[in-house]
Amino acid sequence: MPQAAGSATDNVARLVAPGIAKSLGQAVVVDNRPGGALTIGIDAVAKSPPDGYTIGMGPVGALAITRHMVEKLPYDIERDLQPVALITTGYMLLAVSPKTEFHSVRQLIDFAKKNPGKLSNASSSNGSPGHVSGELFKYMAGVDIVHVPYKGGAPAIADLIAGNVELMFESTNSIAPHVKNGRVRALAVTGTKRATSLPEVPTMIEAGVPGYEVTAWTGVIAPAGLPRPVLDRLNQAVNFSISESTTKERLVQLGSEGGGGTPEDYAQLIRRDSAKWAEVIKRSGAKID
Repeated sequence: MPQAAGSATDNVARLVAPGIAKSLGQAVVVDNRPGGALTIGIDAVAKSPPDGYTIGMGPVGALAITRHMVEKLPYDIERDLQPVALITTGYMLLAVSPKTEFHSVRQLIDFAKKNPGKLSNASSSNGSPGHVSGELFKYMAGVDIVHVPYKGGAPAIADLIAGNVELMFESTNSIAPHVKNGRVRALAVTGTKRATSLPEVPTMIEAGVPGYEVTAWTGVIAPAGLPRPVLDRLNQAVNFSISESTTKERLVQLGSEGGGGTPEDYAQLIRRDSAKWAEVIKRSGAKID
């Protein structure tokens, strides 16, 4: 797990791990290896024996974003990693501290334009979807907001609740509960349609940022060189887990949609979004601080 406990990706891993274990008849342990802009955990997977006993979570930040922000990765994503299966897709949510006076995206943009550099945008880490979502927002809205990376989503959300930072782009599956209990204020979701878990929250496009769209996803990866029968067995286990009714229902409650499909489907998604984020990062000037 390349992110800290309590992060959006960690939440998904702990949700699907029991189903994977049930399918395989083998215990599945979630081992958090955060840090290094997601590279520490991914590197641990890339350098493990390709025997099927070490698998990893592959979020969009690690597989399609960080590669364009870190000058030299300790691994090559295409050469050293094997996509296994997509677990889930979802949206990011732009939330603000309830201690702010912002009740709309327009109010936030207007303040940011009048007060460049006065607002802070928290994220779960450098190179995370929250980081580049904020950079894309800054570029498209024409505002100057300071990025503040944390070691995981949980401490970033805690500081948002406390008012130590003013805003945050975070996966709906980790921040939606805080919206529902009033600890943070939701301004917009980043998809082309509203999130099923937060139907009252507008999209960024509806809120006044035309063309803004960010999709977050995560799946299971393994070291390259995995024998095809082992790869197929792991793919089957992931698909089994996310198809269980309780898991599927919980993913919907978190504002996510189930993934599934073949290793090739997941590999195609990684390539497509990597190309997209390469262009966004180049255009917005986002980089690892």
